[in-house]
Amino acid sequence: MTRFALTIEFDGGPFFGLQRQKHGPSVQQSLEEAIHGVTGEEVRVHAAGRTDAGVHALGMRVHADIAKEIAPFRLMEAINAHLRPDPIVVIACETVDDDWHARFSCVERSYLYRILNRRARPTLDRGRVWHVATELDAAAMHEAAQSLVGRHDFTTFRSVHCQSDSPVKTLDRLDVERHGNEVHIHAAARSFLHHQVRSMVGCLSLVGKGQWTAQDLRHALEARDRQALGLNAPPEGLYFVEAAYP
Repeated sequence: MTRFALTIEFDGGPFFGLQRQKHGPSVQQSLEEAIHGVTGEEVRVHAAGRTDAGVHALGMRVHADIAKEIAPFRLMEAINAHLRPDPIVVIACETVDDDWHARFSCVERSYLYRILNRRARPTLDRGRVWHVATELDAAAMHEAAQSLVGRHDFTTFRSVHCQSDSPVKTLDRLDVERHGNEVHIHAAARSFLHHQVRSMVGCLSLVGKGQWTAQDLRHALEARDRQALGLNAPPEGLYFVEAAYP
């Protein structure tokens, strides 16, 4: 049995999330079926993180244990052939030690949130950005965001369906940058609560519109109450960027 680590890219639009679901298609299901098509084996894919319906990935890391003797490059090519026409692709594949785990060995996860900030609606990027027509002050958003960096109780920014044992997390990075008509929010931490990034982005957008101040954002954090949340951003602008390992 060999443990293979795969790096995958996917468009989350057609899926009900990364993890297998009873009520609709998932990225995990497509991957496991593709691996079965290559190897004839029933395998379980383990991922560095979970993503909601509509959330995308640029570099999600997963692993699977496979008995069939096959080179990593051949496995990658064969899986990609079986994944068509699903919008999922394996962009890297390697063998790893048996004690390496895509989820539990991961030391940091990073996300990107894209906001298209112009009057005209998206066409080419429809379903891949959050369209906000009102002009956003990215500098004010970035300044306010720094109050969320560090170790905090993020209950306000946590979904009621979150399964994490504790609402206390350490946020390593939360940067806001403007790139032409887009505002990008970069977030990095060892782990995140369910909806944490989307909830932070939603509140930061209120700061960008001038509806909230930086103090309002701090008060929302300190409230430790989901009712204090200003806005939860939609899933289509969110991308899982990278999982980091020692």
